Amino acid sequence: MSDKKKCTVKDFQRYKEEGQKWTWTICYDYTFAGIVDESKTEMILVGDSLGNVITGDGSTIPVTLDIIIHHIRSVVKGAPNTFVVGDMPFGTYNVSNEQAVMTANRIMQEGGSDCVKLEGGAKMAPRIRAIVDAGIPVMAHIGLTPQSISQLGGFKVQGKDSSVADQLLADALAVEAAGAFAICLECMPVGVAKKITETVKIPCCGIGAGIYCDGQELNMYDMTGLFKDLKPKFVKHYAELRQPMVDALNAFYDDTVAGTFPTPEYSYNAKVEGYPVD
Repeated sequence: MSDKKKCTVKDFQRYKEEGQKWTWTICYDYTFAGIVDESKTEMILVGDSLGNVITGDGSTIPVTLDIIIHHIRSVVKGAPNTFVVGDMPFGTYNVSNEQAVMTANRIMQEGGSDCVKLEGGAKMAPRIRAIVDAGIPVMAHIGLTPQSISQLGGFKVQGKDSSVADQLLADALAVEAAGAFAICLECMPVGVAKKITETVKIPCCGIGAGIYCDGQELNMYDMTGLFKDLKPKFVKHYAELRQPMVDALNAFYDDTVAGTFPTPEYSYNAKVEGYPVD
């Protein structure tokens, strides 16, 4: 059982003001969340990237609100001492402020997360303001926004020219003004992320955005070498767990075929009248 203290929105703001770095990771289930809860990591994002990693859909677009709530609930149970961010899926907040608030309400009430996250900058500022006014903390997300991947033309670094970089900075200022408590900066040049992080007063958490962000994020399936379909440049493997798991399955297969598993140690050997005893 973890002995760490769960962070709050105010803790992350204090970290920014004191220059203390922090980490967050992405996972989607009770067991992995329990592992995070035993670690020093302060935050979990239950991301709609489960469409890539868990359901194999190849994008985040098919992930529904019911699906994300199901996974958030599991993670919250597994990580009671870790701050949990619930992602708002594609199509659940872009229609109106009312839709956005209803979606955020469901994620908080049914999923039990500590805040919600939505993609988009200045254009989504009214949605952020409406959700914040409803009493729900919001993390904004700018840069590479996977829900807009068709519009962006693929998984590409954002802000490589000055006009786009200027827009990212304007987006950051807009979501801050709208009441977001933090911003996720994804896949942008180091210098752009640095300027944004130094300009806004709220925490900036980076994934593929360089060393100057206030916090750093990696997907747990990526950083442990479990997910093999895609390896972005920013992903560092801190462990290689996929092959040991394949090796374990093969050892189980070999023992079964050879008749060496299960031995009495792994069997129930109660004597039952009229039945053979091993």
